[in-house]
This record gives sequence, structure tokens and C-alpha cells, in this order.
Amino acid sequence: MRIFLVGFMASGKTTVGKKMANRLGLKFVDLDVFIEEKYNTTIRSIIYNEGQDVFREKEREALNSVISENKSAVISTGGGTPYYFDNMEKMKNAGETLYIEVDIPTLVDRLLNSKKDRPLIWGKSKADLTIYAKELFERRQELYNKAKYKVNGKDLKIDLVLDVLGLSK
Repeated sequence: MRIFLVGFMASGKTTVGKKMANRLGLKFVDLDVFIEEKYNTTIRSIIYNEGQDVFREKEREALNSVISENKSAVISTGGGTPYYFDNMEKMKNAGETLYIEVDIPTLVDRLLNSKKDRPLIWGKSKADLTIYAKELFERRQELYNKAKYKVNGKDLKIDLVLDVLGLSK
């Protein structure tokens, strides 16, 4: 079983994914970490040196690799992964998809307090980040909503996620 977690950056995909994988006894794959290990560099470096288009191509290749290499796993995708190419359809065809939805004010607070390097928000003030996040979220939301399942990620508990997926023990 493959479970793909989709949602905006800082929605909690990695945090929830690690807990789900642990609870279900599955491998956990963070697509961003997979990309950084595969190319022996950071996402920031790929975007800065090669551009976002090249990064999205590498992301698509990485998604294909993760699917072919893992028959069972919980996979945390990047915030933009479902938005590019046919990635969302690929994920839906390869396993279950879960959209972790979080409101903009919560996302902005999480992004401002995040220790993770997020190239798309470099140098943005809270006001600029709010405008940017809202615009980007609105563009991506239609694809996020194509996930088979959806949960509110604001104060998400792992038991709720497993219930939604029909995997409660």
C-alpha cells in the first residue's frame, strides 16, 4: 500500500507521514529528502542554480522512482508536487492520496517559525508571505482537492488520519 500525503508547505505532511509510517509499519519517504539525496545537493541549490523548471523535472523523476521502488510506503510530497505535470494522477493511480488542508493564517505562522529551508519563501515579510501563500494556495487547491481523502491539518491527530483512511486498529 502506498499513501501519498499532499498539501501546502508546512501543512504537516512530513510530521504526519512519519507517525503514520511508524504506526502502520511502513517505510516513510519524504520526496524532498529523496531528491536531495539522489542529486547530492539541496532543493535550494537546485532552484538557485538550475531554476524552478529543472527542479520540477527532477521532482517528477523522483516521484516516478519512489513509486517504482516502493510497493508499500507513506510518501510525503512537496507542496507543489501535485500541481506539476500529471503528478497528481500518477499518485492517485499508484495508491491512496490524502490532502492535509490548513488555513492560510496557520500556514503563514508555521512557515515563519519553520526551521526547514523553504526556497519559495526566501526573504518574505509576514505580510508578503501571507499574500504569496494565499495566491499560491488558491492556484494549487483544485489539485489538492483531487485527493481521495481530506483532513483538516490544524491540530491533526494520527488516529483521525488513520480513521479517515479506514486503517484504524
